[in-house]
Amino acid sequence: MMEKKIFCKSGGCSAKLGAGVLDHVLAKLPRKEDKNLLVGYDTKDDASVYKLCDDLAIVTTLDFFPAMVEDPYIFGQIAATNALSDIYAMGGEVISALNIVCFPENEDLNILGEILMGGAKKVEEAGGLLVGGHSIQDEDIKYGLSVTGKIHPDKIYQNCNVKEGDMLLLTKPLGVGILLSAYKMQALDKTAYKAMITSMTTLNRYASEIMKKYKVHACSDVTGFGFLGHLHEMLDNKYSVDIYMDNIPLLPNVYDCAKEFYITAAGQKNRNFLKDKVVFENVDFAMEEILFDPQTSGGLLISVAKEDASCLLKDIEALNLPCGIVGTIKKKREYEIYVKGEKLDEKDIRC
Repeated sequence: MMEKKIFCKSGGCSAKLGAGVLDHVLAKLPRKEDKNLLVGYDTKDDASVYKLCDDLAIVTTLDFFPAMVEDPYIFGQIAATNALSDIYAMGGEVISALNIVCFPENEDLNILGEILMGGAKKVEEAGGLLVGGHSIQDEDIKYGLSVTGKIHPDKIYQNCNVKEGDMLLLTKPLGVGILLSAYKMQALDKTAYKAMITSMTTLNRYASEIMKKYKVHACSDVTGFGFLGHLHEMLDNKYSVDIYMDNIPLLPNVYDCAKEFYITAAGQKNRNFLKDKVVFENVDFAMEEILFDPQTSGGLLISVAKEDASCLLKDIEALNLPCGIVGTIKKKREYEIYVKGEKLDEKDIRC
């Protein structure tokens, strides 16, 4: 059978509009009050939550983007995994999904079939139903999902409820955007490529299910605004944080790729937006770039009570999911984020 490929441009979460642009536009939108709207876009959360009754709320989100890999089936898997992630970041369960498709009118429809099959397999793995979708003609291929989930109204993980003393856990390695840049330049080896694809196609469902056993105060998934951008949203101008660079899980070869300047325009937008909020201490330029790097289908960033952090880490690692305790929430200081080129003292993360 002939191998089907799609042409990649600026794909994945690197295609997102910058955080500063979105802040400016969203501030002008009208906001209707509704007591049952538990989470809207004012808190920059990953999904909206609307209460239906005392023990049930629906979670809604959507996500789509251009292709970032040549294999259409893998692209479909990545796009679906990324879209489903917002439900898991809120602590919800997936119910159903709708396809969002932009596709060239004269392109091979077998390519579209492969994309949709990849997405369908991930919705199935999530325990949800694929119930339809909408497509338009476009010069560039884009794909994603609109997803509906469910959650108990009293068990929502918003991204802005961190508490002083909390520990931060990251459930996937960083570096997707940088490795994708190297991939497009045919400078990525097979080991790093395989690790990158595995990370992007791993559902956050499994880490989300585990974190519900512990005292989690806040959660977000790390995507287009990078690790530091989503961390900034979680702090909500109320706290500061110490980040320990040596504890952060990284994809293979990403440091070397960053040193060779396989970096993204979106990463530079993230850097410019956050430049007055971050202080680096003994961290080199390549490591800085990794922290600003936009992630496609990244992991969960979990703010958990200190006494539960080590046990949560062990439970997630038991599923062979790369994970690390990467920082500590502190009182508000001059800057929001302090990145230290060192390792967190193990006595601070014991059960």
